[in-house]
Amino acid sequence: MRNYLQKLKALALMSVLMMVGIASAFAQGRVATGTVLDATLKDPLPGVTVLVKGTTRGTTTDLDGKFKIDLQDGDATLVFSFVGFTPQEVAIGNQSIFNIELAEDIQSLQEAVVIGYGTQDKKEITSAVTNVGSEEFNRGNFPNPTQLLQGKVAGLSVTRAGGNPNSQPTLRLRGISSFGATQSPLIVLDGVIGASIDAVDPNDIESFDVLKDASAAAIYGTRGSAGVILITTKKGSSKKGSANVTINTFGAAEVPTNLIPILSPEEFVARGGTDYGSRTDWRDEVTQTALNGTINASVTGGFENTNYLASVNYRNNDGIVKGTNRETLNTRFNLNHGLMQNRLRMNMGLAYTQTNTKDVNGEAVRYATIYNPTAPIFERDFNATGESSEDRDTRLANANRDFGGYFQRPLFDYFNPVALINQQQFTNDIKSAIYSYRIEYDISDKVTIASQFSEDRLTVNSTQFYSFQDYNVGFGRSGSAGQNLFNNTTSILNGTIRFEDEIFDRMNFTLLGGAETQIFNANGFNASSSRYLFDQGANNLGAGGLRFGPGTDMGSYAVRSVLNSMFGRANFNYNNTYFFSASLRAETFSGFGKENQTGVFPAVTAGADLTQVLDMGPFSQFKPRASFGVVGQLPPSPTLALGIFGNGNRIPLDLSQPINSVFVGVNQISNPNPQLKWETLQEFNFGLDYALLNGKITGTMDYWRRNISDLLFNTQVPVGAPNEFDPGNFYTATTIWANIADLSSAGFEFLLNVNNVKLGAVNWTPSVNFTIYQRTTIDRIGVGSISLPEIRQATPGSPGQNNNEIVWNRVGDQIGNFYGPKFLGLTENGEYILSTERPEEFENLGNGLPTADFGFSNSFSYKNWDLNFLLRGSVGHLIYNSFRGFYENADGASNTWNSVVTKNTPTNPLVTSTPTFSDLYLERGDFVRLDNLQLGYNLPIKSASISNFRLYGGVQNLFTITQFSGVDPEVRWTDGGNPLAPGIERRNTYFVPRIWTAGLTFTLK
Repeated sequence: MRNYLQKLKALALMSVLMMVGIASAFAQGRVATGTVLDATLKDPLPGVTVLVKGTTRGTTTDLDGKFKIDLQDGDATLVFSFVGFTPQEVAIGNQSIFNIELAEDIQSLQEAVVIGYGTQDKKEITSAVTNVGSEEFNRGNFPNPTQLLQGKVAGLSVTRAGGNPNSQPTLRLRGISSFGATQSPLIVLDGVIGASIDAVDPNDIESFDVLKDASAAAIYGTRGSAGVILITTKKGSSKKGSANVTINTFGAAEVPTNLIPILSPEEFVARGGTDYGSRTDWRDEVTQTALNGTINASVTGGFENTNYLASVNYRNNDGIVKGTNRETLNTRFNLNHGLMQNRLRMNMGLAYTQTNTKDVNGEAVRYATIYNPTAPIFERDFNATGESSEDRDTRLANANRDFGGYFQRPLFDYFNPVALINQQQFTNDIKSAIYSYRIEYDISDKVTIASQFSEDRLTVNSTQFYSFQDYNVGFGRSGSAGQNLFNNTTSILNGTIRFEDEIFDRMNFTLLGGAETQIFNANGFNASSSRYLFDQGANNLGAGGLRFGPGTDMGSYAVRSVLNSMFGRANFNYNNTYFFSASLRAETFSGFGKENQTGVFPAVTAGADLTQVLDMGPFSQFKPRASFGVVGQLPPSPTLALGIFGNGNRIPLDLSQPINSVFVGVNQISNPNPQLKWETLQEFNFGLDYALLNGKITGTMDYWRRNISDLLFNTQVPVGAPNEFDPGNFYTATTIWANIADLSSAGFEFLLNVNNVKLGAVNWTPSVNFTIYQRTTIDRIGVGSISLPEIRQATPGSPGQNNNEIVWNRVGDQIGNFYGPKFLGLTENGEYILSTERPEEFENLGNGLPTADFGFSNSFSYKNWDLNFLLRGSVGHLIYNSFRGFYENADGASNTWNSVVTKNTPTNPLVTSTPTFSDLYLERGDFVRLDNLQLGYNLPIKSASISNFRLYGGVQNLFTITQFSGVDPEVRWTDGGNPLAPGIERRNTYFVPRIWTAGLTFTLK
């Protein structure tokens, strides 16, 4: 019995020890398995990261959402994370099987900000970067995508004076960055650098990220000095098996507004104008209520590890001036696919856009305002006093033969505006295609390599046609027609490697390195001829009897350049509190002088969120930041460093054979400059990102100061003098491109967002931003022996004001200053009393650029209703009112034209002097405009096939508050593209339309 009990005790002890050992072994080496699902659709989620908290041990889910991970003693928590979904932590305990559901996190998607060659969490950004998502876009009829940003981004000015549907907006980021090279921000579309803005429809854009300061743009090196706008298009759904079809369509009616007041026919005759017996409202004859339509259809979906978007967009925009039209068809296909448990990711983007435009001579707008209001449209409607029937028949026959029956008179600067519209035509056929392929591979959890190839092709075919009965250009030439063909191809290949790790406790580090090559090819052809037997348009140039001489031309060209780059960036994040970033890009461009083809562009930034280390009271974020960066600027042409030769005159070498011996001579256009180099912009930025009341109030502040050196400019040089840029040679042409100027500027930007203010049952989300400019100052003009104390620009024009430039850009002054005499008053006879008539005594009268811009956005929601509107404006800029400057005077020579009579026109007495520039014609352009307003209603839908149905209506340009009496008080950053002549409202400015829209959006599941 005793032995039995001892054996039993031994057996029990061995069993206990065995069980403890097995349990211990199981605790040290057990395996956790499970499945991760989408909480909404209950579909498996591949590629989810499963990590043991506090360690670097982890795995990812497979295509079925399944995972397996080894556990060790002491492991307490598993962390599940996936881009676009809320991370989830789960206690391990005694579990071995984990079935997890992850919910979509829209907020986290919004927190990822696109920067150069990647993304970065918003909290880590230490440069001046602004993100604008699709829910914040302007609402209305916007043919150009950048108009979605108008008034939304502090420091970004998006302007388009007048209402021509074919005019492109002018973009300026933090004012003037150059006056000899590109002044518009670089567009990067889904990673395609320098993409044509015509390649994307506003409906397809998911977000804009605006890199405003040099530190943010330095990663783009030579193309970032005017800032960078990154456009991200919409992608498909990541939800397996889902597909949605969304239709958005609206119609618009555009009505001309703000027509400048003019004399009635009776007032015109009383002032001394010729009475032809008719009563014609010329502006009514050339304008129309334009009815336009837009439709967008898109399909988005996903399956397995693939998502896609396919869209078609059609827009038809007639202008309020008859004969103008813009028709656009845009197609896009985005495809994203993941392999090898999403470690290998492939993206493809294809876009094709075709735009057809029709334009008329812009001078028709001017003549519609000033043409004799007693003149008829057609000669047949004029009855001359005392004219015999034979003379009338002869007059009508001549008018039909010479002018197509239109009423025309041989007076200076005097053309029938209806005839201009109907007897001239200008078209553009624009084709834009972008295809892009990107591949990424995670070598490990820490290292990712990527490569992208893209090609951007732009083809523009333009035509010009002047009827043989056109009195403006065709008369005497018996008609003229021409075509221009332009092709531009940009090919880009880059490769990057990204390394991300935790260097030590709470110190995260990301390193990006890469190389890139960009090849630019452009070629063009143009031809025109004149003297036609009858009108044939611009598609039979061979029917023109003259192939050379006035009204004719023929030419072609081709250029190629290469930009090679290497770049790197390092980001540090310590404990989500302290942030530091540095980048460097080195580039070599074939289009600069052989001695200066390589440039280096560094940047460094730092910031700290003080709320993580200090009690900041109501602040939930208080992140001061500072940055410094250097960026460059490509020249407007890759041939400027060379001695450019062009075609000269036709020369017969043998006078006895004037045709067979004719050759075209060579004419040197510009001198070589082997020392030509980059424009360089250096910028300091000091900013603050803030949030109060747990994010209820958010915003940013930025102060920036920039210095721009070695600006490119085409300047005059004396032929025969030594070429100091090419020692041993002489100037053999009258001009040379050189780095001749330095500029400086500064400014302050402010943004405030308030989220979901409760006004009873109404939610209100306001946002206000403003920018204060310290206008660009010219610090230097000249290099070596070339000294230009000033550059005068902007002649008002004909009649009589062709030689008096009114904008003088002087060293020490701000760009855009008007110079001239001051208006002191009028004599009793209505003659000018001016401060001086001597140009050397002219005074600085003010500036054509703004001192501040602002935007005030508002979004309201109430149950199923929503209301959005934007108030926008600019202050501090003067505008030369050219209609007043030419056509408000009552001198005898002005009686040919009708007179404008604005609220700023002197009427007692009338001005009787010949029109002469003075500050009398400079007006303050300050304005506040209700840019766009839209009211929408979401119908409650209970349908298995329709997920949403929204009706909306809106208006653009509802009202403008301003003292300016011209057509449009909008800022003019340039005059026909010339940045040295801002603030000019030309007489061909289109009237501004008020646009009424109504539309609907619905989605089919």
